[in-house]
Amino acid sequence: MNEPAKPEITIPEGDAPTELTTRDLVEGDGPEARPGTVVQVHYVGAAFASGREFDSSWEQNRPFKFAVGGGKAIKGLDRGVRGMRPGGRREIIVPPRLGYGKQSPSYLIPPGSTLVFVVDLLTVVGP
Repeated sequence: MNEPAKPEITIPEGDAPTELTTRDLVEGDGPEARPGTVVQVHYVGAAFASGREFDSSWEQNRPFKFAVGGGKAIKGLDRGVRGMRPGGRREIIVPPRLGYGKQSPSYLIPPGSTLVFVVDLLTVVGP
């Protein structure tokens, strides 16, 4: 199976949403990501305000693997993948309280930033 190419992030028009928002760009098929499952994703992340990319698993060709509900991913990403199925691609917009909040893990992510991710769900394993 060929993996899709790294997606481009398009920042939506208007103000940043204050709640977690998701939009399926491609519907997947198979088992659903839910708490207790372990998922493997490729992602691209950008700051909503600047549109500037701050991270991408594609660059290192290292998918991110985490247990849904396990606390390894930021809350917005963890909640945003729920309901996805392998092969799916989803835009996830994460408000600051579900992202890094007032922290700044990098100069590319100012404190209080809304984040935009495009996530490809590669695998779901678990109950």
